[in-house]
Formats: sequence, structure tokens, C-alpha cells
Amino acid sequence: MQFPFKLRDDAETDVAGFGTNAVDFLIQVPHYPEFNSKVELTEYAQAAGGEIATTTVGLRRLGLTASYIGRFGTDPAGDLGMTSLRDEGVDLRFAERIDGADTQIAFIVIDERNGERTVIWKRDKRLRYTEDEAPVAAIENAKVLHITPHDTRACIRLARAARELGTIVSIDVDNVVDDIEELLGLVDVIVASAEFPSRLLGISNKRQALTEMHRRFGSSVVGVTLGEAGSLLLCDGEFIETPGFEVPGGCKDTTGAGDSFRVGLLYGLLTGECIEESARMANGVAALKCRSVGARTALPTRNELDSLLKKK
Repeated sequence: MQFPFKLRDDAETDVAGFGTNAVDFLIQVPHYPEFNSKVELTEYAQAAGGEIATTTVGLRRLGLTASYIGRFGTDPAGDLGMTSLRDEGVDLRFAERIDGADTQIAFIVIDERNGERTVIWKRDKRLRYTEDEAPVAAIENAKVLHITPHDTRACIRLARAARELGTIVSIDVDNVVDDIEELLGLVDVIVASAEFPSRLLGISNKRQALTEMHRRFGSSVVGVTLGEAGSLLLCDGEFIETPGFEVPGGCKDTTGAGDSFRVGLLYGLLTGECIEESARMANGVAALKCRSVGARTALPTRNELDSLLKKK
């Protein structure tokens, strides 16, 4: 089945990403600590992350063009975050640094037995965009706008502008926030965490929930990521259930796996692949990402992705 979209032929940038960036403090432990206990860490690392920033890096590694729209502080973490994107070739013309603000950070505790993680994060309020501050000019040359709903009113303004331009709107969503239903009504591709449909609709059955999301919001593609089990998408009344891949060498860290899934799905969309193959790519990118600690460390090249896809 083909994606029911026509890509803009007057846009040079494949994906403009609007949303979060972060610097992650990654702490590996032999097992997740019990309440009121102590545990000696195994390893510790600092690395750039954040949902949208990570997705733009993943797209660049696969050979597409990507721009990042977002705000950094004027602290050392901001230096690290911007340099990490610039080094990957992500367009930063519409990235900003806010004087006196702290760049978003996350402390991530990783259970080394299985790579599962717990994220503890903080975002400075001064990094927020209001609706009036939404940088509409940043999406005028983009085929796809990919967002997280952290600044929902600004996202709504950008999504409306994208619709007028013929730009496809994609969202990475896992929590219910103010005005989320208004925003989802402007989105073409909704890929959510496994828990989001139940949180939003109170429907635990995932197929029923996706059907209701399509009915309510009119999005052409709706889906959920299912961790190591893969993914479930709905398009044109047909469910596409795609199994996950085993992580080569074993799972070291699931941080950023969902962001990586969006990388593969958008890559398939932008390169003319069918939905089924795009979902395979998405699960493949997510699995390869989990090879190493950090959201971006092991994001694959196209050759690495092709090698994995040929094995299954």
C-alpha cells in the first residue's frame, strides 16, 4: 500500500523538525534500583538527545536533508547540543539560543540487563514558543513538518501553515496535553507511544483506538510503536502489523528508539517506499539504534539499514 500523499515538488528540505532537543546524562546500572536503596553505577556518559533533534540526525545519516527548529540555552549544554547537530549536517538557520536559559536536560537510568530506561527530565520555561512566536518561515521550504507537542499552540500554528503549503505534517506524541485534539486534527501522520491512545480515548484495544483516532482526527496514517514487538499502523481501513528486529549484539539502551522509528518511517515516505516497507525500515532503524548507549550513538547509515533488512 502506498502512502496517500503527494510530496511537494517545490520544496528542497525533506524534513523540518520542530520540538525538543536535550543533553542526556546516561547512567547504566546492573539493575534498576529499588526505592530507598543504593546501587553502584556501571558506566556514565553525556550525549545529545531530544526527540526531534534525534530524528533530524537520523534522517541525515540516511542521506536526507533536515532542518531543526528549536531553542537552546546559552549554557555549555547548548554548545554541545548545537554542535552535535551542526556536525551531522542538520540545517540550524531557525534554531535559537535564549540568553540566560538552560538547555533541556535528562537523566536517564538504564538497566543493563535489557537496555530499558527511565527518563527524568527538565525543560526551562524560557525555551517555550508561544503561538505568536511560531517560526512559520522555517517550514516554507519543507516537504514534511515533524513535531512534538511540547509547545502546542505554536505547533497548531505551524501545522495550519503547513496544510496551506501542501507540507505533510507528522507528529511524535506520547502524552495528553492541552489542545492536543485540535493539533491532531491538523496532522497527516500520527505515530504515538503504545500507551497514548488509551490515555487519550480510554480505549485499551489498540486496533479499536487507532480506528477511533482516524475517525475523530481524519489523519491518513495513525499508528503506535510497540517496542521489541514492532509496530501497528492503520491506513485506508487496513492494519499493517510489523514485527520488530532483534538488536544486533543485544539491546544496550532503548533511549531514542521511538524517535528512531519515526526516522525510518519518514525515510520510507520520502523515498517512495510503500507503507509496509517503510514500517520495516522504521523498526530496523529503531533496532540498530539500540546497539549502543545514547539516543543517537548508533543511528544507522543506509548501508547498515540495508544489511539488516536483507537478513529478514
